[in-house]
Amino acid sequence: MGRLSRAAAWSIVVACLAAVALSAQGRTVPSPTVDVQILAFNDFHGALEPPAGANGRVANTVAGGVEYLAAHLARLKATNPNTIVVSAGDNIGGTPLLSGLFHDEGAIEALNLAGLDFSAVGNHDLDEGWWELYRMVKGGCHPVDGCQDGTPYEGSKFAYLSANITLDPKKADPATVAAAGIKGTRARPLFAPYAIKELDGVRVGFIGLTLEGAPRIIAPSSTKGLTFSPEPEGANEAAKQLRRRGVDAIVVLMHEGGVQRGANPNPDACENISSDIVGLVNRMSNDIDVVVSGHSHQAYNCTIGGKLLTSASSSGRVLTDIDLTLERRTGRLVSKSAHNIIVSRDVPAAPAETALLARYRPLAVKVGGRVVGAVAAAIPRAFNDAGESALGNVIADAMLEASRDTPGAGGDVAFMNSGGIRSDIPGTAGATSTAVTYAQLFEVLPFGNIVIAKTMTGDALVQLLEEDHGEGASGGPRDRFLQPSRGFTYTYDPSRPSGQRVDRGSIRINGAPLVATENYRVVSIDFIWNGGDNFSIIKSATDPVTVGTDVDVLAAYLTRHSPVSPGPQDRIRKQR
Repeated sequence: MGRLSRAAAWSIVVACLAAVALSAQGRTVPSPTVDVQILAFNDFHGALEPPAGANGRVANTVAGGVEYLAAHLARLKATNPNTIVVSAGDNIGGTPLLSGLFHDEGAIEALNLAGLDFSAVGNHDLDEGWWELYRMVKGGCHPVDGCQDGTPYEGSKFAYLSANITLDPKKADPATVAAAGIKGTRARPLFAPYAIKELDGVRVGFIGLTLEGAPRIIAPSSTKGLTFSPEPEGANEAAKQLRRRGVDAIVVLMHEGGVQRGANPNPDACENISSDIVGLVNRMSNDIDVVVSGHSHQAYNCTIGGKLLTSASSSGRVLTDIDLTLERRTGRLVSKSAHNIIVSRDVPAAPAETALLARYRPLAVKVGGRVVGAVAAAIPRAFNDAGESALGNVIADAMLEASRDTPGAGGDVAFMNSGGIRSDIPGTAGATSTAVTYAQLFEVLPFGNIVIAKTMTGDALVQLLEEDHGEGASGGPRDRFLQPSRGFTYTYDPSRPSGQRVDRGSIRINGAPLVATENYRVVSIDFIWNGGDNFSIIKSATDPVTVGTDVDVLAAYLTRHSPVSPGPQDRIRKQR
């Protein structure tokens, strides 16, 4: 081949340069990093409508309601195409009437519309049984009530993750295994332990965890066949598998949380946060970058042991915006930050959510709009320093009175569990009477627990109180207790060893000392009688008589005694 002339060679160079220039005009050189946005919330509890009273505020800002939660999510997602929406669990269970009346199907559909991608399993997600949570994921009408809104229920579009819950079909009831469509008898994770999301060429791993102590606060029948392993153990094994798959950025979604101590804690700090959550995070692998937590209904954000630790209050009132920068070539994490955002109601409501609520409201309004009585002032669920609630007093009094009106029940004392009280009864400031609807009471008592009277000896009652003042689900001493009815008082000393904290000589029933050998009729809910909250002595109770459903018992009490005043909070006494 002959050599090109200088003119021909130069024309080829010019053509090549022009081609390169034209190509560059139509293509942008990729950035060496990728910005990923994670939007997180926790403990939604089916809060489709804006919560009322103190439950619907963050500081002085009214907040919450799924129409506004979805609107804030959409606004934030529009700022970054590489966005994932996650939850730290308790999406359902303990829900207001609008969700609970329909077995929380509307709550799952609302979270689908909001764009939720991944969620941990919360203890309340399991309230109606692990097999019912399977139905919530897979879809299909409720086996008893059907699809009450008249449309098919298609299940969740997001994935539940559970790295520390194992299901053993051989240990579960065969009927529940069949209902869940489980094939075979091999033990397996309840849901996939982790998931990987690829965004603009980089991958992020998500791990789901549930508090190890969950079985102590869930009705035993709902978790039969399940084993809960320690949270760090599940996290570290899943992180190891993710690293083997080349995933560098790892986020844990954990339904367990901490508490900031002190007045008015900063939602973007972890001031004097409880040591149990710090210990859990520090026991997790250094491969884990972010821990999105929940369960404690707190808002906080800080770095512990090199890991971002966040939590976003409850009921859709707060969102956590987590920003990660990853190296495009390797997927390696370059930086991370987070801040909490109040879900204010000063934005336009999300139209799709509004339409969903309109479908469910008619029946809920018909049932829930009924006025059942009145209160003389707001009755809060808040607990005093001794662990007693003004609303807990009222509920226990209602249970005791209802038992005395039920043939064969005849209660001497009633106990309401603290965790079953989910909301305040709001009152109007300055008014002598505020009407209360059935829907408002359903928000207080959303689980549909059955009130039952049984017989226990005085000695067993003492042991029940000692168990109540033992160690909590997280391993530390409890600070909220069974709420007693009027006429029952006692003193305890939290500084004494577990099992010796209750002053037996201080216990009084209607002014008389407790007699160890005497039989008493004790009234509580089926959650407690079935072993919930880890009480073992209740197995000795005999002669059950059903009184009614807790919310209906409370409604009847308000009807008879309106306007009802807050309880005195003087039945449990803490030794100073």
